[in-house]
Amino acid sequence: MTPTRLALIGFGTVGQGFAEILAERGERLATRHGLAPTIVAISDFHRGSVYRERGFDPKELLGAADDLERLEADAKGWDALTTIRRSEADAVAELSFTDLTTGEPALTHVREALARGMDVVTTNKGPIALHFAELRALAAEHGAGIGVEGTVMSGTPTLALGAGLLASAGVTRIQGILNGTTNYILTRMEAGLDFASALAEAQREGYAEADPSGDVDGIDAAGKVVILANLVMDAPIGMADVERRGIREVSAADVAAAAEAGERWKLIGSVERAPEGGVRAAVRPQRVPLSHPLAGIGGATNACTFTTDLLGDVTLVGPGAGRLATGYALVEDLIALRGRR
Repeated sequence: MTPTRLALIGFGTVGQGFAEILAERGERLATRHGLAPTIVAISDFHRGSVYRERGFDPKELLGAADDLERLEADAKGWDALTTIRRSEADAVAELSFTDLTTGEPALTHVREALARGMDVVTTNKGPIALHFAELRALAAEHGAGIGVEGTVMSGTPTLALGAGLLASAGVTRIQGILNGTTNYILTRMEAGLDFASALAEAQREGYAEADPSGDVDGIDAAGKVVILANLVMDAPIGMADVERRGIREVSAADVAAAAEAGERWKLIGSVERAPEGGVRAAVRPQRVPLSHPLAGIGGATNACTFTTDLLGDVTLVGPGAGRLATGYALVEDLIALRGRR
């Protein structure tokens, strides 16, 4: 069993969730999967940057998460690119903030790591939604791997299922509740709140940001639709190819009318093969009958239904966010990348 030396770019919720998993389950990962990752470097814009050649104990990192540079280290203060270039890591976990307009700064980080032959695992939608074909080619050119499971439904293995186990079943359509914040808001509206009140509650509960536009205007879900189209249906579409409408215009009266008709409002992200060739992709609020597999998904939970030629509909339900759930996506990717070596 060869340990994997890891450099983490970002040590926020996801990075700390990953460290917690290593602290609690590292021995089991080594025994069952031959996976023994050692975090040798972290670069975080707010929490500091540290490198230690022999690596850090995950519990040690968690104890100093607010100020990493309190730790004993061989080097401190490196920026992200210096960390990638000088840490002598085998793999980079790119966990910086998501930008679905440019993909930066994560795009530069991923390019740099792959060009150096380093495996990359990431939960960052930006580079994958905007530049996946380029990054996949770059990885192949330099003998590196790229794992992106956490970009769609956190650690719920949506891409592993759709692009792996279901690939030969002939996926013709994907429909999903891909944004937990909007699903929470619509669920609370069904309980009687108007949109503004439900949004304010979601912000108090930590589901929605102070600027909720990425969620309520469907931008986050559109990025995930692009990733599903590219990876599962091999359709090279971009953000501009997704017809997008958010939930701001869904009123309490709309929700009540749907309930009377035995239906529910859901923000559905979808991509399907078009008769004329190519695919059609959209994110929009829809009324779905209670018999629909996605109708019963409440709160911040995510779900994805794959329509296939051989199996019909296959629905996957699970968390789409969260410290441990998203941290676990990195574990899934590292196990898969180890299997290809």
